[in-house]
Amino acid sequence: CACLCWNNKEYIFHLLCVTGGNTGIGKATAAGLAMRGARVILACRSKQRGEAAAQEIRTETGNDAVIFMQLDLASQKSIRSFAETFLKAEPRLDLLINNAGLGAPGRTEDGIGMILGVNHIGPFLLTNLLLERLKECAPSRVITVSSCGHDQGTIDFNCINTHKKLALGSSDADLFRAYTHSKLCNVLFTHELAKRLEGTGVTCYSLHPGSVRSELARDINEWHTQIIKTIVNKFWATDPVSGSQTTLYCALQENIEHLSGRYFSDCQLVQVKPEARDDGIAKKLWDVSEKLCGIA
Repeated sequence: CACLCWNNKEYIFHLLCVTGGNTGIGKATAAGLAMRGARVILACRSKQRGEAAAQEIRTETGNDAVIFMQLDLASQKSIRSFAETFLKAEPRLDLLINNAGLGAPGRTEDGIGMILGVNHIGPFLLTNLLLERLKECAPSRVITVSSCGHDQGTIDFNCINTHKKLALGSSDADLFRAYTHSKLCNVLFTHELAKRLEGTGVTCYSLHPGSVRSELARDINEWHTQIIKTIVNKFWATDPVSGSQTTLYCALQENIEHLSGRYFSDCQLVQVKPEARDDGIAKKLWDVSEKLCGIA
């Protein structure tokens, strides 16, 4: 799909923040934005990989304003430190792209299930910490990369409140279920965020990037990973550059402000299932998320 330059005649992007920008869709998204002359922050956990990716993008695009900043979404301390450093160093934030995600077992530094913590609670906290800067720089946008898998997800608030996880168990099937639940969280977060941002000039969108050949399954056991890769690569997989196009569409397309809070796939608006646009569920998830990251 073709991307237009958002408000091209009157507005030039100053600062974009892409989480998980050192590989896969995130890296392709960052490169696509850098090619358009944007100043891009790659917010990544690995300093070595993040700095290498930033250098590769600078070389590829000729844009020297591509910078690595360390961020570990599995650590609320790291998220708060990143936000503090970012807000001191950068006077603008025009686009926040919540791209990072995983399907790993275990728990975060804060005792939250890893999938819930990194795929939802981390981006939730980061977005809230940066919201005032986004409002100051409006018109601005928040884009959260979800998945078509959200359609298989559901939200078990009893499980979240009791175990700080989206699903119990650590088998591959359990991890897959937790992943789909986390992707539903992404869609519900965007739905509620849009309501809270009405009238501020900040808009938000969630999206399915396509089934992309990436490192998402790197934490699932080798046998199951090979099955997933074989099926996905044969029937659905696309490359990261193609997979970044819907993210770029939501970031750059003109005249979609009235669609704030909605979900896109293949650069097109898609209607989500009733649970994914339920005001009550979205509000309850927001309240629970505030408690889990200590901003209630």
